[in-house]
Formats: sequence, C-alpha cells, structure tokens
Amino acid sequence: MAGPEGKDGEDVAEEPAADLEAGAGNKATKVHSVTHVDSIPNGGFQAWLQVAGAFFLFFNSWGILNTFGSYQAYYETELLKSSTPSAISWIGSIQSFLLLIVGAVSGPFYDAGYFRTLLLSGSILLVFGQMMLSLCKEYWQVLLAQAFCMGIGAGCLFVPSVAILSTYFTSKLASATGLAAAGSSLGGVIYPIVFHKLMPTAGFGWTTRAIGFMILATLIIPNTVMRVRVLPSTRRALLDLPAFKEPPYTIFVFGAFVGFMGLYMPFFYVQIYAIREHITTENLAFYLIAILNSASIFGRIVPNILADRFGAYNVIVPCTVISGVLCLCLMAVHSVPSIVVFVLLYGLFSGSMVSLPPTMIVRLSLQHRGKIGTRMGMCFSCVAVGLLIGAPIGGVILDAHGFDSVWIFGGVLLIAGAVITGASRVAHVGWGWAKA
Repeated sequence: MAGPEGKDGEDVAEEPAADLEAGAGNKATKVHSVTHVDSIPNGGFQAWLQVAGAFFLFFNSWGILNTFGSYQAYYETELLKSSTPSAISWIGSIQSFLLLIVGAVSGPFYDAGYFRTLLLSGSILLVFGQMMLSLCKEYWQVLLAQAFCMGIGAGCLFVPSVAILSTYFTSKLASATGLAAAGSSLGGVIYPIVFHKLMPTAGFGWTTRAIGFMILATLIIPNTVMRVRVLPSTRRALLDLPAFKEPPYTIFVFGAFVGFMGLYMPFFYVQIYAIREHITTENLAFYLIAILNSASIFGRIVPNILADRFGAYNVIVPCTVISGVLCLCLMAVHSVPSIVVFVLLYGLFSGSMVSLPPTMIVRLSLQHRGKIGTRMGMCFSCVAVGLLIGAPIGGVILDAHGFDSVWIFGGVLLIAGAVITGASRVAHVGWGWAKA
C-alpha cells in the first residue's frame, strides 16, 4: 500500500524503525517506494556518491581476493613452502567462497534495513583479519586470519555494495556498477605492488600491516558517504525459492557457477607458472597479477557501458568465451612478451564476469525489486561453491599433470559457462538479436 505523498508528488512508504538505518540511528524515515521505478533518480550527486562508496567496497573485497595470486607465490616459496599448492590455494578459495556465501545472509539483512551494520561489521573484520595475518607463522593461522576472518568481512560488504546501486540507477545501472566494480581491479593493482615493493625492506609483518592501514583508510569513505535511499516495506525471507522456478534466473546461476570454477585459474597460478617455467624473472612475475588487474579496470567499465546499449547477455557471453580461449592459449605461452599480452587480454575480457552479474540479476528481477538483495545472495552463494572448489581442484591437477592441464581445466569451464549463460539468454528473450 502506498504511503503518504512526498514533496515531489511521488508515493513514499514508511519503514518500521527497526528496519531502516539510513545515516545516523534507526529513526523511522519516509522513503520512496521500492516498487516505483519512476522515483529512482538515475543520477545526481548523491547517486554518484554511492558509486564512489561502492568503488572502495569493491577495492577492499574483490580487490583483496584478486591479490591472492601474489600471496600464493610468496607462500609457496617462503612462508608456507612445506605446504602443497593445492593446500595453499584453499586459503584463497575459502576467502572467495565466504565473500560470496555470506551474501546469502547479508542480502536479506540488507533488505531488512541493516546496511549500516553490515558496512561497519565488514570493515572491522577486514582490518582485523589483515592485521592478524601480519602475525601469522603457521598454515592454520593464515587460514583463520586471511581465509575466514577477511572472507567473512568482505562478504558483509559485497552484496550491499551492488544492491544499493539498483535503488539509485535504472538505465545507467550497468555503467554505474561497472565503475564501482573497477575498484576491485584497482585494488588488485595497488595491493600486489605494495606487497612486492615493501617485502624486501619491511618484511612480511610490516608489509601486511601497511596494507591493513590502507584498507582502514579507504573504508572510511564508504562508511561516510553511503546512504540507503529506499528499502522494502516488509522483511524478506532468507531465501526466495520461487526464483528457481524462473528458467532464465536458474540457468544463469548454473552458468555462473560453472564459469567461476574456471575463472581464477590464471589469477592463482600464472605467477608461479612464470617462475617455475623460467618464463620471466621472479621480479617481473610478481607484477603479472598487477598487470592483469590493471587491464581488468577497463574490463569492468567498458563491457558495462556496452551492456547499457546492447544488453548484458550480449556482452558477457562473448567476453566469457574469449576468456576461455585465452586460458587455453596459455599452453603455448613461453616468453615474456606472450605472457604479458596474455595477462592484459585476460584481464580485459574476464572483468565482465565480476561486474555484469549483479546487473543481470537486477534485470531478471524487475518484477521483484523488493527481493533483489535476497536473489543476489542466492546467486552468489551458489557461485561461491564454484569458487571454493575450482582453485583447489586446479592445484591437484597441477601436482598430478602439470600446468597445461590446469589451463585446459579453466578454459573448458569458462567456455561451458558461456554456453549455459547463452541458454539463459534464450530462455529470457528468445533467439533474436534483441537487446538482452
């Protein structure tokens, strides 16, 4: 039922005091109805402030995850050299798994009005986990600090960072999400460089603490500027199971699950591949992840701009196919120029797999805007399983069959994910060339 009329003549809805945390306190606030698309500003200073805030949430959630390749190489050669590559990759896999699986809880919490609580809790856990990592000497300590503590913290930040944008943008949503998601790539550029540059002089402990202080400083921005504009008028369930009765949504979730199993093979293993195969010097190898993520900045922004014009499906499917082909091409990479070209191209085309899915879920949920947070959480919790098992399986394959088999594993999964996502498009709009 529509609430009292707002100043600009639009319907507003009154939220219960316990359900809204927009700014200071839990005072009952009148907000625009979540179901009234015409009331969404689709721009303006406050809307773009949310993009800036979400940018730094991505910077410290996916950005931290995109840095793990540098840690994987260091752990294998120094801190945890008695552990197998598969065992070490479980640290990054659990971190990424928790980043997404916590979305299954944080989505409904966001819908219920606990945006500010999620933001503050995630910030504290990320900074605390990074500081504790600086004290770690054993595998189980790294697992607790980096995988569990930081993974849960990042998960508290991720779904709110994308769900809030759908309440400020309509036709510009993909572009706004792409700009925000570019923060993950910039984080994946800056953090590995800081790690590599400080390690020789400061050591692992103070290098890790320095990164922790950077996380703290950059998280002050979203905690200051981000504001909830509108929330559903009723609390949502933890799950929206009827969503899985919609073929486009269900097929897309399965395609994302398969694709993400293969997505992070190069992120986790390309550095150690360059070192072990003597393709580059150890110094240059540590910059490969930074180069990959620098290209991924454009890979998150440009596809989303194109998606606003041509449709998200019509962009993500070819980008995922190209990413899979590139992963297969790693088998033929044996020189410095070729591996640098590979990481540039892979970063450019794989970026859409992180930046476009939130927009696609919104597009598939236009009749259920009040459940967008829940539906994102459900999708990301399924994708999380793919992330959890993908890299460790890659590590086992590496130990048993070598790097070529790892690249085949990743490439085939990416191409299969693209095919399944294409099937979701057909279920959504048919075979035509329409915007989708």
